[in-house]
Amino acid sequence: MTAGGGPVRATPEGVAIEVLVAPRASRSKVLGLHDGRVKIALAAPPVDGAANDALVRLLAELLDVPRSAVRVATGLTARRKTVVVAGVSAPAAAARLLG
Repeated sequence: MTAGGGPVRATPEGVAIEVLVAPRASRSKVLGLHDGRVKIALAAPPVDGAANDALVRLLAELLDVPRSAVRVATGLTARRKTVVVAGVSAPAAAARLLG
C-alpha cells in the first residue's frame, strides 16, 4: 500500500488516503480495507461537517501529525473521500492504518 495503486499513496504533499467512511458508529476506528479503500467508522453524524472533523481528528491522532496537516481533498459530502496528510510517508501511514 505504498506509492502504487493502493489506498495509501505518496504525493508531493505527503500521502493521499482513499477512505470510505461509515458515520454514526458506536466509536471512531479503522475497520480495514473495503472496496480498495480504508474503511473508517466515525462516531459523528454526517451533519454540518461533523463527520469530516471527526475523520481529520482520528487520522491526525493515528498518524501522529497535527490536525492542520490533514485535509479532506475530495468528497466533502460523500462517504468516499480522499484525504491528504502532510508530514508522514506512505509506508508509515499504511502500517499505522492497516498494519
